Amino acid sequence: MKQDTALIIIDMINKMDFDGGEYLLEHTLPMTERLHSFKKELKEEGLPVIYVNDNFELWQDNVSDLIDECKKGRGEPVIEQILPDEDDYFIIKPKHSGFFGTQLSILLEHLEVRNLILTGIAGDICVLFTANDAYMREYDIWVPEDCVASEQEDDNENALKIIRRSLFAETGKSTEVDRNEVFSH
Repeated sequence: MKQDTALIIIDMINKMDFDGGEYLLEHTLPMTERLHSFKKELKEEGLPVIYVNDNFELWQDNVSDLIDECKKGRGEPVIEQILPDEDDYFIIKPKHSGFFGTQLSILLEHLEVRNLILTGIAGDICVLFTANDAYMREYDIWVPEDCVASEQEDDNENALKIIRRSLFAETGKSTEVDRNEVFSH
C-alpha cells in the first residue's frame, strides 16, 4: 500500500440515539469487527488513521469527553470495538463532510497524503459527503463497501453507486481488493 494513503474513520463514535439510530446500529454492528481488523492491518503497514467525528453539539468537550458521552447511547457496543488508539488522529466535524469546517485538509497535506480510504457511518450521508469533498480536492478515493453502513441497506448501496459512478472511486470489499493496486493509477 502506498505510504501517501490514510484511513479515515467517519462517525463511528456515535450515540445512535436519533430516529433511525436503531437501524444504523443494526447495520453497523456486523461491519465494526471487520473495520477494526482492517484498521489494524493498515496500521501494521504504517498508514495513519484519522477519525473524523461529529461533535454532537459538544462544542467545548475534548475527545475523551465526547467518547464518554457517546458511550451513554445505544452505540456503545460499536464504540467499544473501534476506539481510537493513542497514535490515531481525531478531528471533530460540525457538519456532514469531514472537510467542512475542519483541519482535515491541513492534516492530510502535512502527512503528504493523496489517497484516502473512507470508512464508517452513515454511508449515505457523512461518508458520501466526505467522499464528494475529497473528490473535489482531487484525492484518490477507496470506500471499502464492507466497512461502511447506513440506516437502510438500499441507501448504503445507492451511495456506493454514486461514489463509484460520480466520484470515480473504488468500492470493492476490503478483503477482496488488491490494496496495492487500488491507488496505482
